[in-house]
Amino acid sequence: MSQISTPNLSYRPDIDGLRALAVLSVVLFHAFPEWIHGGFIGVDIFFVISGYLISSIIYKGLDVRSFDFRDFYIRRIKRIFPALILVLLSCLAFGWFALLSDEYQQLGKHVFGASTFTNNFMFWAESGYFDNDSNTKPLLHLWSLSIEEQFYLLWPLLLWWIYKWKAHLGKILLGLTVSFILLHFYIFHPDRVAAFYAPYARFFELLIGASIAYHHLRLKTKVIHPLYKRFKSIQSFIGLGLILIGIQIIAKESHFPGWYALLSPVLGASLIIDSHQDSFINKYLFSNKFAVWVGLISYPLYLWHWPLLSFGYIVEGQIPTLGMRITLIILAILLAILTYYFIEKPVRFGSPKTSRQKAILLAILMIIIGAIGGVIYKKNGLIQRKAATPIIKHQGDTGHVLFHQYPYQHFYLCTPQNIQDEALRWDSTIRCFQSKKDQPIDVAIIGDSHAEHLFIGLSEALPSKNVVYYTRPTLPILGNSEFNHIFDYVLSNKNIKTIILDAYWSNRKNELPKHTSLFDGLTHTAHTLYLQQKNTVIIDDVPVFSFDPKQCKIIRPLSSKNNCVEDKKYFDKKYQAYAPALKLLKKNKEVSVINTVPLFCNEKNCTMEKDGKLLYRDDQHLNIEGSRYIGKFIAEEMKKKKLL
Repeated sequence: MSQISTPNLSYRPDIDGLRALAVLSVVLFHAFPEWIHGGFIGVDIFFVISGYLISSIIYKGLDVRSFDFRDFYIRRIKRIFPALILVLLSCLAFGWFALLSDEYQQLGKHVFGASTFTNNFMFWAESGYFDNDSNTKPLLHLWSLSIEEQFYLLWPLLLWWIYKWKAHLGKILLGLTVSFILLHFYIFHPDRVAAFYAPYARFFELLIGASIAYHHLRLKTKVIHPLYKRFKSIQSFIGLGLILIGIQIIAKESHFPGWYALLSPVLGASLIIDSHQDSFINKYLFSNKFAVWVGLISYPLYLWHWPLLSFGYIVEGQIPTLGMRITLIILAILLAILTYYFIEKPVRFGSPKTSRQKAILLAILMIIIGAIGGVIYKKNGLIQRKAATPIIKHQGDTGHVLFHQYPYQHFYLCTPQNIQDEALRWDSTIRCFQSKKDQPIDVAIIGDSHAEHLFIGLSEALPSKNVVYYTRPTLPILGNSEFNHIFDYVLSNKNIKTIILDAYWSNRKNELPKHTSLFDGLTHTAHTLYLQQKNTVIIDDVPVFSFDPKQCKIIRPLSSKNNCVEDKKYFDKKYQAYAPALKLLKKNKEVSVINTVPLFCNEKNCTMEKDGKLLYRDDQHLNIEGSRYIGKFIAEEMKKKKLL
């Protein structure tokens, strides 16, 4: 037998070491996603740690009836605000010289969200098919900080209230944790965006940490059999193994959080935290001086690393080179060290006599920064800045505003009314139009947003035809319930003679029914349309690029580069996901396949520019000029094949 100290909510260096694992996994994932596939699960480890540590503080105070709400929030402000204020100010300062007006406007909005800890709701609202590349949002990583702060705001008040039933606290805590787990899986899990950003979908991770803290609070120093100590060491080994497996096998495409989060980072971190600090892994891996030191600077390192990588992406117009990414991570570490020792420590651990004054000053500074962000957003990114007027190399609209305004100015809302009512929206803009108002429909374009961007060009290339487009954010095949009303109408309308199917084919393969293929789905759809005397045309997909078309359109501030070309190998990887199906379909007399790739690619490269005009509005969607370019070609091909 031996006497060991079971966890009693005192300082544990091994938890700082676990913080190091969490932050390094996130940083390395953001810098080298091609190697560290699931490093983003480090955020979930942070949630468990935060739930454990914050609840420990509250339990200890409530247990001896000395918990002070004011003191608690003062300590939170001193812990969170100093480094965050510095990073937000730095982003605003760099953005002044580096960002275009729309980019600086977006940054201002996100600075406001960061200062009010509502960024997770902002990113939740912004997410969607036309959302900006995440690499262009320097403050995207602060969604997790917002969720933690929302938890910190509610949890002390709730614990103070339920502590009145102290004898039942464990049961209440267990009930809350189970309830939020069920809420996550049965309410939010089907919606990947809500499951990711919604605080009440993530609170179960913090509550699991809180439950471990409550369990440890009730433990006391006692004599324990050596086998129990060995069991705890095995437990921490298993926990570390679960985390490392998650980092290796979980990917951005995984339905995350869900079971992946619960079984890997959350359970893994819980097993490690629940193991006492004398367990082998905790003692020799997580409690070593280097791991603890990295854990101590983990907060400023987390704050700094993503803005640096994001600004690197924005300035370069594409993913920075390996050498630049390594340099930016080294810079993030240096800034984290300076922030911790010269900003965070002096404010956080300075004289307790000035704590209240420091907290008030920090709160005022945060309010001012939030107001500055709000002004930048309201003033459209301060277009008077020099950076807001870059050198234009190729004319063409980027972003989605002008593209979605154009149909309102030149065409008519689609018919029938029931399909119009179900149409997708861009902000408040209906995305369902036809080229003529009071004429029977001749040509129907059906698909997702990659079909939508054909409409303008085809309508203008076929002035004698009434062209309509119907879109849903999924695969356009019969049997897909999202398209039921659309196909029912098209099949029953004898005036519609030509159906054009187009989609982001390579990205839709996971939406097929079980035990079927893209070839089967399109063949069945074409055959059904053929029986109703419809001509079916399938369009292959346009090339997808790894960079923003702004890089082609302009020479950015702080950069002398201008590039419109992508190595064709980048597109070929996606193309091979559906090319065999289209090749087989070309042999089917009931369908016509039109290949548009040669419009953009030669044997070596693909381009988003033609004859001095930009063809793309983001990395995968054509702009107005691009729609005209491809629409004219498709119209000519259909005329040659007598499909009109």
